[in-house]
Amino acid sequence: MRYQKGQYLNAMNPASADRNEQNIATVRGEDGLEVTFKQIAGLLARRIVFNPREGETLARGQRVGLIKFGSRVDVLLPAEAQVRVAVGQKVKGGSSVLASMPHQATQEGQA
Repeated sequence: MRYQKGQYLNAMNPASADRNEQNIATVRGEDGLEVTFKQIAGLLARRIVFNPREGETLARGQRVGLIKFGSRVDVLLPAEAQVRVAVGQKVKGGSSVLASMPHQATQEGQA
């Protein structure tokens, strides 16, 4: 986990991904695959809440915090992830499946 102080540009501005206040967290599954997400504060909200502590075990679908109105969350997936949502599709935290990850056994079988 890493917290970064920064500006409060409109969260839809591409520059906000690098310049705005944000919390960056990486979650590692039992299979070793990692997913990183960035909670990026926006122009209006200026509020990031992230509850887990480093090293804590999380459950699938567990709420980890919140990002208030006018902000955004970027999800960075491994290259092998199979994306299951379309551009412009509305998703809901804790219930929308964003991507599928291949099983370790499948990867080894393809090598």
